[in-house]
Amino acid sequence: MSEDERLRRWRLVLGGGAADGTGCALAGTDAAMDATLDALYSESRGHGRAGRDRSAGLGASAPSVARWLGDIRTYFPSSVVQVMQRDAIDRLGLSALLLEPEMLEAVEADVHLVGTLLSLNKAMPETTKETARAVVRKVVEDLEKRLATRTRATLTGALDRSARISRPRHRDIDWNRTIRANLKNYLPEYRTIVPERLIGYGRAAQSVKKDVVLCIDQSGSMAASVVYASVFGAVLASMRSIATRLVVFDTAVVDLTDQLDDPVDVLFGTQLGGGTDINRALAYCQSQITRPADTVVVLISDLYEGGIRDEMLKRVAAMKASGVQFVALLALSDEGAPAYDRQHAAALAALGAPAFACTPELFPEVMAAAIEKRPLPIPDMATHQ
Repeated sequence: MSEDERLRRWRLVLGGGAADGTGCALAGTDAAMDATLDALYSESRGHGRAGRDRSAGLGASAPSVARWLGDIRTYFPSSVVQVMQRDAIDRLGLSALLLEPEMLEAVEADVHLVGTLLSLNKAMPETTKETARAVVRKVVEDLEKRLATRTRATLTGALDRSARISRPRHRDIDWNRTIRANLKNYLPEYRTIVPERLIGYGRAAQSVKKDVVLCIDQSGSMAASVVYASVFGAVLASMRSIATRLVVFDTAVVDLTDQLDDPVDVLFGTQLGGGTDINRALAYCQSQITRPADTVVVLISDLYEGGIRDEMLKRVAAMKASGVQFVALLALSDEGAPAYDRQHAAALAALGAPAFACTPELFPEVMAAAIEKRPLPIPDMATHQ
């Protein structure tokens, strides 16, 4: 990198205040890019005044913010645009402007924006709701395209392995796996394989093999997890061999299973924010379990319990004792390890249910391990108890 390019980059980072020390002037596209950065980051870039309100940067009007949104999409890649949008909402309090249709049409849609829209759902005027649903649907469809195929393939393999039998009837033989398992018995003179070991599946191969209950904390801090869990819930519900139930909770419990065919309806059925009563949610999930040995319960929560802690732990212990595979995820998102209640996480670990943060890419492997009743692929010892 040349010295001029190095100075240019430092000038864009520092914002051109008197003390930045670069002595570098910007022109053309660089000057326009600097203006979009300054509108949002003027304080942290060293030449804003303490306590300035949002009118000092982007202003409070939808047109000015919409123009700024268009500018950042011109100068920066999508991943950077999404970060700047989040910063604008967090730093400058622009959430209310998202209630205007023209604003929603200008934003770069992502999981975090969906979370913000869901938190504003109850305050959203009718004129904005259809635009908001269109934004949410675009994000959901993109997520489904990215996650569905691998999830179905991974879980189908896990279900098949969990149902495999060694003495199948002729019509139940899985010839592909049987041939692979007996390649060592190939007789070249007869050009055939001796099937010493048969591999197949039971007569109920097309029936429901596993019950999955997704129990999702919808407190405000779990917004991204709610979005991903809703998408995964719809994918699981589309698999005939898995009976999927989706339950969301704060201090109340809502069963959204009947809306699983459309994750957008699921998301707009949530109500981000409020308190948390994990014990009440688990009590409801426990009441819905009819085949404990074939059931996986996935609790997605930061474990900050507002209900009865000891009862919550007793329910987890009782479910595990009955044969339920219990999975505790502190988050289901790309955001890394969240803030969480370490005491409750340690208590769950003592019951044999370690709590850990899970990325969307890892989730299919976690579910496959739970279905096969093998150790969960916990990603990092530092993120769980």
